[in-house]
Amino acid sequence: MGQVLDKFHGREWRKRQIRRISDRVFERVKNQSVRRNLTFEDLYIAVLLVYNDINKRLPGPHIDPPSKDKIRSIMKECDLNLDGEIDNTEFLKFIQKVTTDTIAVVSRGLLVALVAAPTVAMAAKKATEGVPGVGRMVQKVPNSIYASLVTVATVWIQTSCEEIGD
Repeated sequence: MGQVLDKFHGREWRKRQIRRISDRVFERVKNQSVRRNLTFEDLYIAVLLVYNDINKRLPGPHIDPPSKDKIRSIMKECDLNLDGEIDNTEFLKFIQKVTTDTIAVVSRGLLVALVAAPTVAMAAKKATEGVPGVGRMVQKVPNSIYASLVTVATVWIQTSCEEIGD
């Protein structure tokens, strides 16, 4: 368990993950293009691919990609050699800037799912002590299993509500 938590805290681990994602997306988009580097249109496709992965793999609400205007402005910031295209090194910086706000939103969602839900679960378990019949049954369930069940139920309900809204 400690090794898993170290990965969440390790800055180098996060950098490697971002690098891995950016390399994979850069190569995928570059292979579909005739150019060696990425143009604005290629970058927009890459951003859509990255946000598609984020929305598929990470818990929380659906996150819309940035507008084309925002992508253009970030592209100008990251285009170090001013050739109007983005190479692999510039692409890593580009992805980091584009996803900065997204990481904050996802982190808040994870905080709710992984910290708040178990805390509420334990408070609810304590509150059921006085309920006839149910209280004894709930008290027999180990805290770790009870908290896990309530957390999974919370994430499931959150996901179901998002699907209904779409």
